[in-house]
Amino acid sequence: MKTFPKGGVHPSENKLSCAKPIEVLPLPDVVTIPLSQHIGAPAVAKVAKGDKVLTGQLIAEAGSFMSANIHSPVSGTVTAVEPVANGQGVRQMSIVIKREGDEWAEGIDRTPELVRECTLEPQQIIARIKEAGVVGMGGATFPTHVKLSVPPGKKAEALIINGVECEPYLTSDHRTMLERGEQLLVGVTILKRALGVERAYVGVENNKPDAIEHLRRLAAGYEGIEIVPLRVKYPQGGEKQLIAAITGREVPPPPALPIDVGAVVCNASTTVAVYEAVQKHKPLIERVVTITGKGMKEPKNLLTRMGTPISTLIEAAGGLPADAGKVINGGPMMGRAMINLEAPVTKGCSGITVMSGRDAVRRTASQCIKCAKCVSACPMGLEPYFLSKMTQKKNWDEVEARMITSCIECGCCQSTCPAYLPLLDWIRLGKQTVMGIIRARAAANAPKK
Repeated sequence: MKTFPKGGVHPSENKLSCAKPIEVLPLPDVVTIPLSQHIGAPAVAKVAKGDKVLTGQLIAEAGSFMSANIHSPVSGTVTAVEPVANGQGVRQMSIVIKREGDEWAEGIDRTPELVRECTLEPQQIIARIKEAGVVGMGGATFPTHVKLSVPPGKKAEALIINGVECEPYLTSDHRTMLERGEQLLVGVTILKRALGVERAYVGVENNKPDAIEHLRRLAAGYEGIEIVPLRVKYPQGGEKQLIAAITGREVPPPPALPIDVGAVVCNASTTVAVYEAVQKHKPLIERVVTITGKGMKEPKNLLTRMGTPISTLIEAAGGLPADAGKVINGGPMMGRAMINLEAPVTKGCSGITVMSGRDAVRRTASQCIKCAKCVSACPMGLEPYFLSKMTQKKNWDEVEARMITSCIECGCCQSTCPAYLPLLDWIRLGKQTVMGIIRARAAANAPKK
């Protein structure tokens, strides 16, 4: 069975909500919509305090090509356009809306009927995806219209749909594949048409046999779509790891992209959002979010409108456990700890994981014992111990030369370290610093206008 060749680990899966069908979360009274829910420039607000808005109405426009539109997830009145603290306490410009009913904008098809036929030209498909504000919903939040706009001189040869969901605890993609498989496959045909490719591959790890069987049965009615079971190994959901597992091709170091080896990767939930955008004219205003944790009374998969407070999801799953020690936006390997549970659900929020105090406590770090487990575990073939040490010494030339920008921040190194060193923390800091240096260098060398 296929998998990626370098490194990887096998953390406990803890898929507590994998058998829980998707539930619709009741609409919140107030939503907070950050203008930065994607990679790239923040969206620009098109509404002001006191404006009335409808569900699905454009409220913020993409600030550049590398940006994304944002639409209102509810109908009501804009009460503020101001900075609001996100889950990590960083204040971001946001639009706050008080809900008044649920009146939808015209032109959005809310019927459940499947629409298979798509006769649009590639540029028309990409335009609809851009209008709908679709971004990568696996966590990266890369604007989908940018990903589909293949640069001159490059050619897409294969479309890969990421249904791996290798992050422990999270099950939103799993349930989406099971419950919205037809919409997913129509979305695949639309993406194939937009890219002009003949073949598409849906990668699913073999710990989801029900999803593999279900999609294989459905895919028999679609031409050029192959369901590819993959051996369970983290971080197989990483873009470069998935490409290597399915095609055997290795994406070169940055600034190279998957398109440089002829591949385009889209997340399973993103693909369903593409179907809704193109066939139903529905913007990205809601998503499935897993709310989970060993201490949670009722782990769930909730269809949630964007802007809903995280605390509302926690209450819907039985409330915060008495022994809760940490709430993570995402999963335990790549997620970010939260200090503000009133922060909203955004386009990239696939799950909320509640860790007990015992599980959340970090062990006391000791000296590196030179075991090289972090090197063996790194799926990018890097030397995490060295990158961490050189970051602490602020040797930026050295860490750049050792390809710190290739780090995908998966956490394999830190999870395997017997000395409990905070390797990923230091490497994240070093990567951010080096990328800032690279941007400044590029700006300094750019032709003067």
